[in-house]
Amino acid sequence: MKKLILLLLVLTTGQLLHACDICGAGTGSAYMGILPDFKKRFIGLRYQHNGVRYHLGPGGSSTYLTTTERFNITELWGAANIGKRFRLAAFIPYNFIERTNQQENRHTQGLGDMTVIGYYQLFNSQKIYRIKTLSQSLWIGGGLKAPTGKYNPEEKNIGQSSLNTFQLGTGSFGFSLHTMYDIRLQNLGINVNAGYKINTSNKYDYRYGNKLTLNMLGYYRFAINDKITISPNSGILYETASKDLKTKDIQVWETGGHSLMGTIGTEVNIGNVSLGANFQTPVKQALGENKVKAKNRGMLHVSFTF
Repeated sequence: MKKLILLLLVLTTGQLLHACDICGAGTGSAYMGILPDFKKRFIGLRYQHNGVRYHLGPGGSSTYLTTTERFNITELWGAANIGKRFRLAAFIPYNFIERTNQQENRHTQGLGDMTVIGYYQLFNSQKIYRIKTLSQSLWIGGGLKAPTGKYNPEEKNIGQSSLNTFQLGTGSFGFSLHTMYDIRLQNLGINVNAGYKINTSNKYDYRYGNKLTLNMLGYYRFAINDKITISPNSGILYETASKDLKTKDIQVWETGGHSLMGTIGTEVNIGNVSLGANFQTPVKQALGENKVKAKNRGMLHVSFTF
């Protein structure tokens, strides 16, 4: 048991994702949550909402430049197990973005950057511990993000201090490393997802900052009957990102930083159908030299195993 606790501590304190590279002032919305239970494959839809306010004055006050951007993301996602050790997951987002301030109210929508992630299962074990079953699994993997979302170089707002978030895609390839760990004693469990994403420069010489992400959830499974289980969960989501770069080495001031979000949600499995919802709220944040504030986030999803 001591080895299990040590492993969990290593995973949750080490340097650490999939989702929006742009929204959230560069730290993005990399929430993974608890994957649906499946033996072979699943496909589903996720809806995510988040937002950010930037060009803030002292103490987070509003000024005539203060801007609010809202991101609504509808995402087709799915995964398939290949044999007993390999898993392939894919994410196809469609983005709706709104920007409002005293001068404008603008909207854009379109396909985002697609991502494919391959996982390898290091172990999956079950043991009897004090009469109860102790289950744990560990997956590691790597991903590739393709520049399928439109990137508009005219949206950089010219100024070095401005965010470059009113974009459907990054315009560049990205690479990522992932870890998924789950430990459960009978019905009580802890789920950890960690990742590190490396962004590259696009053809307009703009590079979004690399990103480190961790979310950890505690959950409990209530079995209603043989086909229905309900798993309420709560935990934390930590994100940190380096500053964006343009013209190779010029830092974009109001980017990067870190945030800690509290999360609460539930997952429901009904036969081959999985439903889920969660809410995330900032607990502590230091984004864009404190000129940026992340807003509350939410996610809904439905998936089908087959």
